[in-house]
Amino acid sequence: MAPKPNKNSSKLIKDIKLNSLLGITKAINNNYSTSQLLEIFKEVLETKLKIGKLVLFSNSEGGWQCILKYGVADEYNDIDVVRDLLPITEIGTINFSNKTLNKSFEILIPVFHKSQPLAYVLIGDLDDKVELSPAIKHLNFVQTLTSIIVVAIENKKLAKESIRQAALKKELELASEMQAMLFPSSLPNNAQLDAAAFYLPHQQVGGDYYDFIWLHESEFAFCVADVSGKGVAAALLMSNFQANLRVLLNHTASLTELVQELNTKVMASAKGEKFITLFIAKYNLITHTLTYINAAHNPPLLASKNSVSALKIGCTGLGMFDEIDRIKEGVLTISDAASIICYTDGLVELENDLEEDYGIHSLKELIKNNSHLDMKGMNELIMETIVTYKQSQPYFDDIALFSLRIH
Repeated sequence: MAPKPNKNSSKLIKDIKLNSLLGITKAINNNYSTSQLLEIFKEVLETKLKIGKLVLFSNSEGGWQCILKYGVADEYNDIDVVRDLLPITEIGTINFSNKTLNKSFEILIPVFHKSQPLAYVLIGDLDDKVELSPAIKHLNFVQTLTSIIVVAIENKKLAKESIRQAALKKELELASEMQAMLFPSSLPNNAQLDAAAFYLPHQQVGGDYYDFIWLHESEFAFCVADVSGKGVAAALLMSNFQANLRVLLNHTASLTELVQELNTKVMASAKGEKFITLFIAKYNLITHTLTYINAAHNPPLLASKNSVSALKIGCTGLGMFDEIDRIKEGVLTISDAASIICYTDGLVELENDLEEDYGIHSLKELIKNNSHLDMKGMNELIMETIVTYKQSQPYFDDIALFSLRIH
């Protein structure tokens, strides 16, 4: 039988509790690591309160986990927190169906925040022969101490996650800035050509791409492309694609050869896990000849003399097959003023509240009925129209627009 505590022992117990709380609070304020906080917690319970066995379960993102144990073997692995502990909401004795567990643990201390369980403390081997034995009156203190420790550890996790999110945000901002550098810094707007572009990534970075490149004084190339998928992975593949395209444009004799080379590069980079759709064209200002290949991309729309036609001729997408067996080049002579509107599928596949997509037919009619607009005005009208069209629906994909008028 434990000796009856006197006034001195009561004061000693109070001092131990107070000093323990102060010590843990100081450790938390000094940003001690999780392992250091748990070591202090263990020292208080094992050395000062004479608790011989302890297992601490904590509820984290990965589910219930044992974050501290001492004085026990592997028998605690047989405890199913959800089955065995979750129904218990008050401090008290516990009775397991497993007799081995009953021999190891005597008391369960649940720790809640409001109605949310944070932790469970199982203790055993209570030394009743010492003056500072963990009698029932000390268990509330153990519960409070556990709550402080568990909340502090959770706050450290949240702080780390906040720092990680801030770093990720900074990285995405940098990636977004880098991606913006892929796009041409200026587009022609003169007596011969009027070009304008618009890009709306679904996330901070995306996999859509457009470009305008002078090949020599009388000829230029332009393109629009789309990587399957979204986000950083798509953006990385597209940046690699852009670099390859710009190099190969100066070293290939034809668009067919260019597309074959690009397909090889995409296969090497994406390993067959992603593909790229591409529309690429060359236009000669002297011969007025437009040569193009559509590699499975949404067909750009050519508007001329109140008619709108789709530029479909080409081949399969890049990265779909090791080799593209059959490539066709579209060749047109543009003798009158004409506009070419290039876009990605995020535009025409955008749905409204009735789950009806905007569609290429609606885009054709919009272009046909507004042929008087310059290209910047055309892009702005297209975006204003789909913002209204989509109603309450979100954007589900990147949207890129590249519009070119040949006067």
